[in-house]
Amino acid sequence: MEQEEAMVGDSCHGQVEGSERKSHHSAKVKANLVARLNRIEGQVRGIKGMIEKDTYCDNVLNQIAAVQSALNSVGKLLLENHMKTCVVERIQEGDPEILDELLITVNKLMK
Repeated sequence: MEQEEAMVGDSCHGQVEGSERKSHHSAKVKANLVARLNRIEGQVRGIKGMIEKDTYCDNVLNQIAAVQSALNSVGKLLLENHMKTCVVERIQEGDPEILDELLITVNKLMK
């Protein structure tokens, strides 16, 4: 949790390049997120191997649950950073439409 708290506040400053918004994560935040995603990628490859080796279903399902939890953790961290930076910034700029965008995103994450 300490790592997650240290990451908040320095990641997302949505700027428009062409028609696409970009976020600018600090090197520390980006490295943390990439490391988490690399671990998740390894877990998914491990699940594939388990299936190929006919591993007992319950063991595979437990690994799937672990991957889902890890992805949820990455999503929560990104959402928190997004709300504390991009959303606040756009509201301060007078763009209330960000709230509709945020609600759509939260609904997708909660599925």
